[in-house]
Amino acid sequence: MHIKLSDHFTYRTLLRFTLPSIIMMIFTSMYSVVDGLFVSNLVGQNALSAVNIVFPVSMILSAAGFMLGSGGSAVVARTMGEGKPELANRYFSMIVLVVLALGTAFSVGGALFIEPIARLAGASDLLMDDCVAYGRVLLGGSAVFMLQVAFQVFFVTAELPKTGLFFSLAAGATNIVMDYVLIKPLNMGIAGAAWGTVLSYAVGGLLPLLYFLRPPKGALRLCPTRLYWRELKNACANGSSELMSNLSASVVSILFNLQLMHIIGEQGVAAYSVMMYVDFAFAAVFLGFSMGSGPIVSFHFGADNREELKNVFRKSMTVIFLASLAMVALSEALSRPLSAAFVGYSPELLEMTVHGFRIFALSYFFVGFGIYGSAFFTALCNGGVSALISFLRTFLFRGGMALLLPLALDLDGIWLAVVVADGMGAAVAAGLIWRYRKRYHYL
Repeated sequence: MHIKLSDHFTYRTLLRFTLPSIIMMIFTSMYSVVDGLFVSNLVGQNALSAVNIVFPVSMILSAAGFMLGSGGSAVVARTMGEGKPELANRYFSMIVLVVLALGTAFSVGGALFIEPIARLAGASDLLMDDCVAYGRVLLGGSAVFMLQVAFQVFFVTAELPKTGLFFSLAAGATNIVMDYVLIKPLNMGIAGAAWGTVLSYAVGGLLPLLYFLRPPKGALRLCPTRLYWRELKNACANGSSELMSNLSASVVSILFNLQLMHIIGEQGVAAYSVMMYVDFAFAAVFLGFSMGSGPIVSFHFGADNREELKNVFRKSMTVIFLASLAMVALSEALSRPLSAAFVGYSPELLEMTVHGFRIFALSYFFVGFGIYGSAFFTALCNGGVSALISFLRTFLFRGGMALLLPLALDLDGIWLAVVVADGMGAAVAAGLIWRYRKRYHYL
């Protein structure tokens, strides 16, 4: 049965509609995870540290894709809810063209200036060659990466979440196969990992571009358009939280790397890399659910259907709560085998990673509420509140705790920083949801 945005959502239909987005985000997160697994086991510990230094830079450059995808989706879904499908298609087409133009500029700039960028991100002399080899290729693929993250949201808005999932699975399979082939049989080392990732970006970014140029099978299609400055500004404002979230998370990740280099050196960065790879996959569940439910909220907000808005919000909060409990239990139980998959070749590094991850994993009690709270206000076209939640949670709280807690707790302060920060972020999200309940009528 085809589920439409205009439907009444039970728990079953809500989970069915959002499940493709959850799986899609998990597979998207697998890009860096696969890179980490192959690089760590086939190239070495220093190469793993180099990947973790460069990848946040890639996320900074691609943040505009997250912003325009999420913010533009809210604008397009609201326009669909207002009963204006052709105008929604023109807005969609405009946003895709803007993403492509910005991505091309970032690709050229990132590839040209990779060495000073890597130095600013914390690369030591020991890691610089690997950072440059990996980063020149990865940052050069920013355009296709930005297209991919934008289309991930728009497939849901087009009522085609399963099609979006297909492209994500194809991209993920490409990454896994090409990473191994390029690193091992073709002996390209860390550069092979970057090429495998960029090729998978192309599958997830360029093929959907061709798909939406064909006669429409869903609610959206690419068509002739022009610059709608007001709606572009609204898309940027609505998606400012996603921009802020990705920028802040990337900057804070660089800050963590700098702190770890100061406290313990390259080995600490390698341990943190493992936690980040696992975190990408676990947090992807919350990101995917928020992404999948966002267009539903935007549609019923545009249609002024308050009862369904209340229904979706209440069910979503229940799902987030139960998922949070499951995430903590699962991450604590799997901390050792997951860590061993990356750094099992070094007993000392393995013990450091397991100890740190068991502290870090407590953040899953809170992280889902912060992610959903920010995405919920994006869906309501309130980019300011959404950005505030993201800024406080991912930048101010995490960055502040990363600077303060190590002063008292040394290395454990780094691992605990995320737990404290996400707890504070969840409290802020809850307070803002309560404050704006009468304006939007979701409670």
